[in-house]
Amino acid sequence: MRAHLVAARLAGVVATSREVSLRSYRLFAARDPRVLIGLDPRGEWGVRELVALMAERCGVSGDPRSTEGQDVIDPELTLAALDAFAERVGAAARGRIPVLLGTGHPHRLLGFYAALADALSAAGCAVLTPAHGHCVDITTRFGLRTYNLDYVRGVALVREPAVPGSGCATGAHTHSPLPVRTVLAAAAEAGGPLPGLVIGDHGWVCGAGQLGFEAIGLADTDDPALFVGEAEGVVSVAVPLDDAVRSDYYRPLTRYVLNRACLSQ
Repeated sequence: MRAHLVAARLAGVVATSREVSLRSYRLFAARDPRVLIGLDPRGEWGVRELVALMAERCGVSGDPRSTEGQDVIDPELTLAALDAFAERVGAAARGRIPVLLGTGHPHRLLGFYAALADALSAAGCAVLTPAHGHCVDITTRFGLRTYNLDYVRGVALVREPAVPGSGCATGAHTHSPLPVRTVLAAAAEAGGPLPGLVIGDHGWVCGAGQLGFEAIGLADTDDPALFVGEAEGVVSVAVPLDDAVRSDYYRPLTRYVLNRACLSQ
């Protein structure tokens, strides 16, 4: 697995640039909601503190004076986090607890989460799909846009209303926590069940964790919110890896997690 992580550039030298990551750290330090993605940090997180945290949790350079080039993720840290991630998935399966899965990276990560949804469902977990078809207004760089909540193979995502074919694998890229807030509010209003574990990325993890739900997910070096959330106890597990490589490169990770969680079929 370590060799695959490096060869596929899921870890090791990744596509995310140092400049992009540092920009995210500056925005996070300024409490920009686009980068907080649902997290309300308790601590004082300046750029220097964020660089130190990301060096510890991801393996990026801890030198704030390093401002150019490609970011590096330590594959050993990725493996350790994947093991912790798998342990949470396995515990959910053994307890047959309700789970919610959602992604802001449907074009890349849908297959990874869908395989987890299939395995958890087969183990007796209820894979929740509340608020299907609900509208969510999200502010983007193009202005306020309305998206529809949809589920593909048990995984929540948002799509533009003009996109036909509900149930197909297309969806919009988003960092927003508004979709998971909408989903959880709808589940509560319907009288439950509520998820005992939320699995995903971006705002799906931070938004759920901030509301007190156990949440685990994947995060790139320019997504400091998940790692801050982990450091503050809001996010249970944040796995450092490049979240935008080819979708088939995540298949070995799926097998690894399912094997570690004792859910291989």
